[in-house]
Amino acid sequence: MFNTRNIVHMDLDTFFVSCERLLDSRLEGKPVLIGGTSDRGVVASCSYEARSFGIHSAMPMRLAKQLCPEAIVLRGNSGIYSKFSNSVTDIIKESVPLYEKTSVDEFYIDLTGMDKFFGCHKLASEIRKRIIKETGLPISFGLSINKTVSKIATGEAKPNNQIQVVHGHEKPFLSPLSVSKIPMVGKVTYRQLCDLGIKRIRTIQEMPVEMMTKVFGKNGQLIWKKANGIDNSPVVQYNERKSISTERTFDRDTTDVKKLESIIIGMAENLIYQLRRGNKLTACVTFKIRYSDFQTYTQQRRIPYSSADHKIMPVVMELYKNLYQRRLLVRLVGVRFSHLVEGGQQIDLFEDNEKIINLYQAMDRMRERYGDRAVIKAAGMGAKSISRWNPFTGEPPPLLANRRR
Repeated sequence: MFNTRNIVHMDLDTFFVSCERLLDSRLEGKPVLIGGTSDRGVVASCSYEARSFGIHSAMPMRLAKQLCPEAIVLRGNSGIYSKFSNSVTDIIKESVPLYEKTSVDEFYIDLTGMDKFFGCHKLASEIRKRIIKETGLPISFGLSINKTVSKIATGEAKPNNQIQVVHGHEKPFLSPLSVSKIPMVGKVTYRQLCDLGIKRIRTIQEMPVEMMTKVFGKNGQLIWKKANGIDNSPVVQYNERKSISTERTFDRDTTDVKKLESIIIGMAENLIYQLRRGNKLTACVTFKIRYSDFQTYTQQRRIPYSSADHKIMPVVMELYKNLYQRRLLVRLVGVRFSHLVEGGQQIDLFEDNEKIINLYQAMDRMRERYGDRAVIKAAGMGAKSISRWNPFTGEPPPLLANRRR
């Protein structure tokens, strides 16, 4: 009995909207949309009142406004949401032996063994009550033997409630639910399953795993396991990052070469600084461009391990020039560094000198003291809203999902 895992999944309900309502009580009971306010913007979060009109996250803001013209649209404030998220994190950190923060509003907690001293359901309930009392934010949780069942249970518990799936009752709990409830089943997979006549999890439970594997490959086996309540993945407090990236979607498609190059330089410069701040080196640079017809191209290049502007920036710009077709309107650009390893910049005996090393150290000290954009290249000043989060703290990005500027 005491060897049974007890995994809690906690999720803050309509988190961004709930934060805004704490700041402005006039938003209570009204349809609220958080996200990009331009025609290109998308919904990052919406209230349950807005969901009754068929609105959901990741929906284009233009369509959401058509479905609910009276909705209140807010751009949102990532700094405020991060503070509320940190307050919840602090409460969980004080109360449990092991937790995993998977996003700004979502947590997994491992209470395995705690039932010897204190009922796991009782402990989870008390943590939830404390979060509601001290932060004012509504939160739901699911408790079961693994991550998958707990996450699905949280979805069924919402809004602002809790569900425990008793050990041995995982399959009966899952069987009547839609296959879309399985965490790894997206829109495309859901459509494929429906085309096969598979709409309820019960149908997958009754199928042999070989059939699912034959149709969907390795993913089919994973879907079958999750449908049967099988998930041995551990709660991991910290995951080492293997890559960092940033993207920019323009409000209006552009062919302004100076604007494009300025933004790309600003994005790359900030990412390179994040490498040095995290004591990381990259060995692979990737550039991404999307045109107005949604044709997307990426190109990457392996480089000697580096975290120096003068080594990485020319590679980024060369990849950009390889992919950019001047007569086409550009919708999105992105930069990504991967194959990250721990370590400081290796000085090149033939090309580097004391002057350039001292320059990087001085710039980084100023950025640490006055902010990431305290010292920037003049050529990168066109990028006015670069992310200012540290990707190597183990925390998820604080910025709004799908927010465009």
